[in-house]
Amino acid sequence: MENIRNSALFYQYKSYIHQMKILVVDDEKDVQVLFEQRFRKEIRNKEMEFAFAYSGEDALTYLNQLHEAVLILSDINMPGMSGLELLRHIKEKHHQPPPVVMMITAYGDAENYNTAMKLGADDFLTKPLEFSLLKEKLKAIQ
Repeated sequence: MENIRNSALFYQYKSYIHQMKILVVDDEKDVQVLFEQRFRKEIRNKEMEFAFAYSGEDALTYLNQLHEAVLILSDINMPGMSGLELLRHIKEKHHQPPPVVMMITAYGDAENYNTAMKLGADDFLTKPLEFSLLKEKLKAIQ
């Protein structure tokens, strides 16, 4: 057993199972490039893995296909299903284990904040995102 624990394969597997899987939901497609640039080191070190959905409907499809997400970062204002509607669906249907859901909006108004918190959001961030703050929050969850 000790030989297995010291093998490179064990460490690769161990890092894989501790990798945080994050689903980013935003209708702006340039968000993917931005996240991949800002989290380049974490992605390369296999600390975090990102998936991207460009609508609330796409996010639900992704989650319903048994893809695992430990954390979901969702924009609130999107055409079609809003981020708040997506949040409601996630909290109603995906609770084993429940993903952490952080809402992101360019409008940091009290109404969106209160609605998001009532629906079960774990955090509320405003655009433009402060990536250093977001990294701190993500590392605290790991």
